[in-house]
Amino acid sequence: MTTAVARELSAELRGFREVQALAYACAEAVAAQLKPGVTEREAARMQREWLREHGVRDWFHLPFAWFGDRTAFAGFRVPLQFFPTNRKLEAGMPFILDMAPVHRGYTADIGYSGCLGPDPLHAKLLADLEPHRALILREVRERRSLREIYESVDRLMVRQGYANRHRAYPFGVIAHKVDRVKERRHAPTLFGFGVQSLKGLASDALHGHRDGWSPLWSPYRFSDHPPQPGLWAVEPHLGFRGTGAKFEEILVVTDSADPEESAFWLDDDLPHVRRWAEGI
Repeated sequence: MTTAVARELSAELRGFREVQALAYACAEAVAAQLKPGVTEREAARMQREWLREHGVRDWFHLPFAWFGDRTAFAGFRVPLQFFPTNRKLEAGMPFILDMAPVHRGYTADIGYSGCLGPDPLHAKLLADLEPHRALILREVRERRSLREIYESVDRLMVRQGYANRHRAYPFGVIAHKVDRVKERRHAPTLFGFGVQSLKGLASDALHGHRDGWSPLWSPYRFSDHPPQPGLWAVEPHLGFRGTGAKFEEILVVTDSADPEESAFWLDDDLPHVRRWAEGI
């Protein structure tokens, strides 16, 4: 299904697309301000402040920033290592900005990869993410299990000569479901995650366990089922030695019997998609 058709589907999808576009606008605005000496914590704060200035009051998770070899999750062993540090950005260094705002009850979770100056290796990683986007969509439309698709992504990464770095995330997830969140005057966070969003994910997990599916897309047995209809934030993450790159965006899965309508990316007007189209 084309993005033009998707726009006509529902106000619900428009709401999710708008907050995803807002998050990517934030990523591009913050990336343009990065310079040598900025720390990961400062970059995360810049994302928070930009989004709050644009009306965001709740989060699926607070913004992250990773610089240098931390873009490849080098040495990551425990969840606390994902949180922003005092690592300073240097010329020629790769970076990833990752944020998951909730706006007007709609959730987005995006990842933006960049580099402070030209780097052929980083440019190659970004270009080599393109076939992963096509592969994931194709195999979701074929109704393969989440676990099978995960393994297909793994095999493609191996053929490309890269390491799978999304396996370093908790539960090794490449994606998770996102949903509407009730708007609240007070939106507390817990360990960097929005409480309302955590409640929603827990509810999905409970219902899914009962019905034989999981809101987490992982390499494990609990993901051995076809994609559940809904919205999934998908983030294939490539690593090569001390350099990592990823994208993260929303994939829409439906129960339509028409393959093209059964799954589609929510929006094709995103920085990484434009970059591929322009051959950059």
